[in-house]
Amino acid sequence: MENQDSVLEEDQSSINYLVEEQKVISVDKFIVLSIVSFGLYNVWWMYKAWRFFSQKDRLDIMPAARAIFSIFFLISLGDRILVYAREKGYNNNYSSVLLLIGFVIVNLMSRLPDPFWLVSIASFIFLIPPFMALNYAKRHSTELLVTEQTSYNGRQIGLIVFGVIFWLLVLLGLLIGEEYA
Repeated sequence: MENQDSVLEEDQSSINYLVEEQKVISVDKFIVLSIVSFGLYNVWWMYKAWRFFSQKDRLDIMPAARAIFSIFFLISLGDRILVYAREKGYNNNYSSVLLLIGFVIVNLMSRLPDPFWLVSIASFIFLIPPFMALNYAKRHSTELLVTEQTSYNGRQIGLIVFGVIFWLLVLLGLLIGEEYA
């Protein structure tokens, strides 16, 4: 029993307490939240990723600004995630530049006429490789306290409810069209 306690103490002493507890969600939840929020969840995920690196690497950055102006910082975020994931044994690869190009092109499709602009919602696809790499790295890190979020939390459920209502209104508007406008 005493040996187990000392091993537990060693494990806890290696945890980086300067980094807040990391909650990891599945790719499926990421996709659902991205779609129901019309892509706004992507900005939230980028903010959380930048905040994580800000705490972990003690960077003097503004994570919210980097998330809002993600077009300028997405390549560096993708590269930073990939380097960190490889340190933790991640074997997959992606090009941050190509992901940014795809992300921007698909987002620009929001300027298309009805209903073709809906394609722009799929921009989250270009965030999935860094999302998976960061989740892998967090799960395989011994320095972090990581919790696997198996169900949606209250805020996420609220976002889903609001998003579904908004989606229904958008789809209703598309079906009714301009004949009643």
